[in-house]
Amino acid sequence: MTIRTILVDDESLAIQGLQLRLEPHGDVEIIETCSNGREAIRAIKTHKPDLVFLDVQMPGFDGFSVIQGLMEVEPPLFVFVTAYMDHALRAFEADAVDYLMKPVETDRLADTLDRVRQRLAARRGQEEAGRLKEVLAEVAPDSIGAMIDGSSEAPAANRFEKLINIKDRGQIFRVDVDTIERIDAAGDYMCIYTGDNTLILRETMKDLEKRLDPRRFQRVHRSTIVNLDLVKEVKPHTNGECFLVLGSGAQVKVSRSYRDVVARFVH
Repeated sequence: MTIRTILVDDESLAIQGLQLRLEPHGDVEIIETCSNGREAIRAIKTHKPDLVFLDVQMPGFDGFSVIQGLMEVEPPLFVFVTAYMDHALRAFEADAVDYLMKPVETDRLADTLDRVRQRLAARRGQEEAGRLKEVLAEVAPDSIGAMIDGSSEAPAANRFEKLINIKDRGQIFRVDVDTIERIDAAGDYMCIYTGDNTLILRETMKDLEKRLDPRRFQRVHRSTIVNLDLVKEVKPHTNGECFLVLGSGAQVKVSRSYRDVVARFVH
């Protein structure tokens, strides 16, 4: 999978430095470089890249103006690269993959590209499935229904998030999903519990579930998701219910409606 990439920065040295740091990543193909926002908009519309590394502060059109100028086309993935932290919140609100500080650190860039690969794999998987369904609808219309029914039973592991960005108390927290112990719903807000922290995410449980691997994260109550890898003990309770004891010592009740989740622990 080649990641067709455009670099946008008004400083030529910054572009050269990023090019050097991207060279070890053989799947990244730099197809264009741009020195301002207007050039970037034209290049993105012309070349339709997969990924754009975008400086925030540039003369004329800044990075956010570039994104606004692409509202009528299918946007690529964006990674903001800047010398200032001031725009981090706004960058994540624009659904940027990441926000890198200059000078870009090699390890940090590698982590960012891993996230880019995950998102592109998910996007391309959806496109391939859509094209296949169109072909089946023409040549084998009877089979399309079965394909749709069965598609949710074998989710591709690489489409699930490994890191989740959470804006809480005016800061951006990058949470490794491996550290998430449980998630409790409170309306449109999620309480994310890790080993040493509790963060608030504004998102519905339905949408959050789509981002987490169901082989590890399962709902055990109407308003609770648990990381099954961090379950240390199962304690039976009355009326067919039970409690899961987690690594932190917290206990989560499993309602009868979700007791099939517990079956994987009991042999």
